[in-house]
Amino acid sequence: MKEKLYTIPLNDAVNALDECPFCFIERKLEQDTLDFVLGNSSSYMESDIREDTDNAGFCRAHFQKMFDYGNTLGNAWILKTHYARKQKELLAAFKAHAPSKGSFKLFGKQPEADNPLVDWLRKEKTSCYICNKFQTTYDRYMDTFFYMYTTDGDFRKRILDSKGFCLTHFGDLCAAADSRLKEKELTLFYQDMEKLMTDNMARLHEDVSWLIEKFDYRNKDADWKQSKDAIQRGMQKLKGGYPADGPYKPKL
Repeated sequence: MKEKLYTIPLNDAVNALDECPFCFIERKLEQDTLDFVLGNSSSYMESDIREDTDNAGFCRAHFQKMFDYGNTLGNAWILKTHYARKQKELLAAFKAHAPSKGSFKLFGKQPEADNPLVDWLRKEKTSCYICNKFQTTYDRYMDTFFYMYTTDGDFRKRILDSKGFCLTHFGDLCAAADSRLKEKELTLFYQDMEKLMTDNMARLHEDVSWLIEKFDYRNKDADWKQSKDAIQRGMQKLKGGYPADGPYKPKL
């Protein structure tokens, strides 16, 4: 199939021969969004972008990555107007919450009552501009993946010759397959995936096992094989991400 603009990132991810092409895509999207939010484009000074970041905020993990990114002025501007909005929302949540006299019990665990303040706080805990941006784009890549998998024989072959997926993204892939593929396509997909995933889980198990064996003095001169980075790859295969990555810094 002739490469098109929307297929390039997915092809690049598969060609990277990573433990999971969707981990590769996720990292790239996250880094691009950090560059967009805090990088040289100074998008944090644009009123429409700040309106979006003020409303959504950022999750704990992405606040940490924004701090590591290192743009002190950009982070300060984002926090200043975000705080202004959140102070108003917090006050409104307090006013909406009026505990009744019967809501306080001395003994036993009571059913959780409606509490606008708790609802607002729970929403704030996970609300994140970067996560939202990623999820929207990620869903489109799922569509692209299944379009290519069912129409492009070369792409399907490269997937079947790949290292498979991390279990986290494989779960997303299976859920997407159930809603996007026809019955025959779905049957073939799961047949393909059973061999791909079990073979590659076995490969990672072998790499980690050999890494342990290398600590035996009798194997000190033996070949490391593929085990030197087995820890980070093994962790990635189970949960996704890149455990060995350091903080992402702005592009110069």
